[in-house]
Amino acid sequence: MKEAAVFEICAGAILTQNTAWANVEKALSGLFSAGVNSPAKLVSCPLPRLAGLIRSSGYYKQKAARLKDFFRGTLRRHPEGLGKWFASAPAGELRVELLSYKGVGPETADCMALYGGGKLSFVIDAYSRRAGERLGLEGGADYASWKALFERNLPPDVKMYNEYHALLVRLGKDFCRKTKPLCGSCPLRRVCEKGRSWKSKT
Repeated sequence: MKEAAVFEICAGAILTQNTAWANVEKALSGLFSAGVNSPAKLVSCPLPRLAGLIRSSGYYKQKAARLKDFFRGTLRRHPEGLGKWFASAPAGELRVELLSYKGVGPETADCMALYGGGKLSFVIDAYSRRAGERLGLEGGADYASWKALFERNLPPDVKMYNEYHALLVRLGKDFCRKTKPLCGSCPLRRVCEKGRSWKSKT
């Protein structure tokens, strides 16, 4: 994957924390419109200006600092560039290093590894976990347990991971909402405990 694309994925993964993707798109558009489109340019951008460019993402001062820390660290450790680093690093090693950066948790690291590096690293987010719990899956109490559950039961294929995660996100947004889920029109209602409960009430 090209350097600019990996940069955008990494920046987006940090910016999307605790906010909607629409707000992230505005923030990324602000960065690219201002010419802040590479790790080097982001690191050289004054912190107040950077914060202003990503204001739409929420917690913008904190996120600006985290973006600077992340890309400053990757520039120092990987002068060959994000694209070459992500392409050559084994999935496990890449994920461990990503997690070493402040503000990069498991979900963020998996987003970067899967979408930026094409690595077999399934992403667990609020949508996938909510759907899994309502479907009666026994994912466990923590992120690692849910990740392991999906990775054990899905074919080891990057395209499959991408598509499966995207479908879970769509399911969570359009049907399996946190409050007032649309069980009646949900495509999984027949195999979902909550969906069957909705049917019995109608």
